[in-house]
Amino acid sequence: MKIIQTAERNTERLASDNIIYHRHLIAYHEAAKLISGTVLEIGCGEGYGIKILAPHAEKYFAIDKFNTEIDPEFKGKHNIDFRQMVIPPLDGFADNTFDYVVSFQVIEHIKKDDWLIKEIVRVLKPGGKLILTTPNIKTSLTRNPWHVREYTLEQFRNLLTQQFKDVANKGGYGNEKVMSYYEKNKKSVKKLTRFDIFNLQYILPRWCLKIPYDIMNRVNRNKLMKQNTGLINDVVTEDFFLAEADQNCFDFFSIASK
Repeated sequence: MKIIQTAERNTERLASDNIIYHRHLIAYHEAAKLISGTVLEIGCGEGYGIKILAPHAEKYFAIDKFNTEIDPEFKGKHNIDFRQMVIPPLDGFADNTFDYVVSFQVIEHIKKDDWLIKEIVRVLKPGGKLILTTPNIKTSLTRNPWHVREYTLEQFRNLLTQQFKDVANKGGYGNEKVMSYYEKNKKSVKKLTRFDIFNLQYILPRWCLKIPYDIMNRVNRNKLMKQNTGLINDVVTEDFFLAEADQNCFDFFSIASK
């Protein structure tokens, strides 16, 4: 089995990841309705999104900082080119190459987010589109030290409108089942962080919090799984949906046109 590098890289193989996994899948299914032509995915992670998107593209490029295992037969059938690289910049990609760029839950990890956006604009064809998601800081339950930053809706909109002529912002939401889990998760996280009376999670540098965060994240997910197995197993992608973005959504889902 392939090693999951951090709790950030969720997978369908772990039952405790089921809700976060389907929360991420909704973006891929929505993007699949939109993309065509030559497509670049930035940060393909475990690669589950490639299976959804690549069949809708003529040529599919995927990049990630870690190696992503792609079934050779599927890779050949759908004209997939995977490159392991750290971004930005988008080295090796010429100006005006792609019809679509997709990047889900990645930009919060990038120190120079404005540089990445400029690089995406560079490699998009005139009229090309970026489909981008990132967590909403207003609904995050704690600081995530793996994230350089998280955005408010206004901050995220401003980041994109500096480089793109047209930006549409939607948000990812969940139904009653999802919200029930979210509230249980919120209570569980509060129990874990109640001892942080000095708010050290927001004071200490990110590097020294990453491993403790990963451990506690896995402990919390496993605990919630044992206590709410039926609820967690029952959540599917259709329990998430997109609507106009506000401060209550889980993630921002933006479509930006060059």
